[in-house]
Amino acid sequence: MSSAYIGRILALELLAAIALAAPPAILAQAQSDTTNKWDVNAAIGPRKTVAFTVTEGTWMNVDVAPDGREIAFDLVGDIYLLPIAGGTARRITSGPAFDVQPRFSPDGSKIGFTSDRAGGDNIWVMNRDGSDTTQITKEKFRLLNNAVWSPDGEYLIARKHFTSRRSLGAGEMWMYHRSGGSGIQLTKRKNNQQDAGEPEVSPDGRYLWWSEDMSGDTIFQYNKDPNRQIYVIRQLDRETGKITRLITGAGGSVRPRVSPDGQTIAFVRRVRTETVLYLYDRETGAQRPLYDGLSHDQQEAWAIFGPYPNYAWTPDGAAIVIWAKGKLWRIDGATGNANEIPFEAEVRQEVH
Repeated sequence: MSSAYIGRILALELLAAIALAAPPAILAQAQSDTTNKWDVNAAIGPRKTVAFTVTEGTWMNVDVAPDGREIAFDLVGDIYLLPIAGGTARRITSGPAFDVQPRFSPDGSKIGFTSDRAGGDNIWVMNRDGSDTTQITKEKFRLLNNAVWSPDGEYLIARKHFTSRRSLGAGEMWMYHRSGGSGIQLTKRKNNQQDAGEPEVSPDGRYLWWSEDMSGDTIFQYNKDPNRQIYVIRQLDRETGKITRLITGAGGSVRPRVSPDGQTIAFVRRVRTETVLYLYDRETGAQRPLYDGLSHDQQEAWAIFGPYPNYAWTPDGAAIVIWAKGKLWRIDGATGNANEIPFEAEVRQEVH
């Protein structure tokens, strides 16, 4: 008889003895605890509050309000609002739940975001001040992230996650009404290992763009060369159903973000050892580098939440607000000049 087997028997005998000696009230509580629904935000076990103030952050997803007055960003699993010129950020979500990827609705009254507060990554919506959180998607296994609003504010399009045995997963783009429901599939994954995500919608709602690993073969490779081409930006014409490769080229193309007038798509590309913000002219097809000071992208990795954090154009289309190297930056869309948007944010977390 193995020592592991003997140890298991002794453990079971000990648990039985404890159960026999325990008062009925404790047994009833234990029984109740096993049947209660898991709550991500519940206080479980010993815990302490950790609080500190920061002026920089890591891998922050950023969006700009339609009125141009505020920025929304995520930091350590919470979502904050910040005046567009910078200053003190105001936290609008809190708790152990992991809240990321805020996106303002077209009218600016709501914010869509990704959260695991119901037990897994799903799409939620809240008021602009953080009140009245509503769960939009209710997936328990095929989890979702990176939601973007339709121009009319009635729908959210998000990346749904699919896995296989040898895989951290691939993505499909699905559309959900803001009232909920099972959703509508817009794109189909070609396999379970080459990823796709980062959806974006044209201002007229006709086109859907996303980045997808098109490096060849049917399995994930660990030795991919980002300076050739891993990701491309693909386009779905929602009127005809036709899918094309829109933005291609050496260094790959990820995280598409269309300008408010619909004429220019910003995207991220690898150039030798640098990660560079590029612009694509939809009329001419011309591509030009705008800013080469971004942090390292994740094109070689399994980038389930996207190879680069989300960013946004200002409502007038004159600039792009983006995270890089711990800071928030306003990049001039014509010159590429970068100005820091300073911020100070209080982080407060319950550590269990």
